Amino acid sequence: MAFSKTETKRYEKQVAAFVEKRRPPEHIRDQVDIAFRIKGQSVEIFEIRPSFFKPKVKMEEAVAKATYVRTQGIWKVFWQRRDLKWHTYEPSPRLRTLKKFLDLVDEDALCCFWG
Repeated sequence: MAFSKTETKRYEKQVAAFVEKRRPPEHIRDQVDIAFRIKGQSVEIFEIRPSFFKPKVKMEEAVAKATYVRTQGIWKVFWQRRDLKWHTYEPSPRLRTLKKFLDLVDEDALCCFWG
């Protein structure tokens, strides 16, 4: 089940503030930028860059994902490895709030999210 409209607005506001804080200066955003999407029960954060082979084509590179499990009241945390699959972020696989997820991604203690 997707988020309610109220939940979606609340989560959009939290993630938008996080992304805005991490975005690069405006004059280079055509070369690299950060965005997010809310899809179903998940929040995905990603970078947007020109394709290496076709610079006019933009591509997305995953940064982090959190999926809300309503029955447990937790957020499952994922990162994308070289195989382009989402893997559980083992140091903190489950968190209670979206804010804790955003703090975890911002800190990136193991360099799994931002490299």
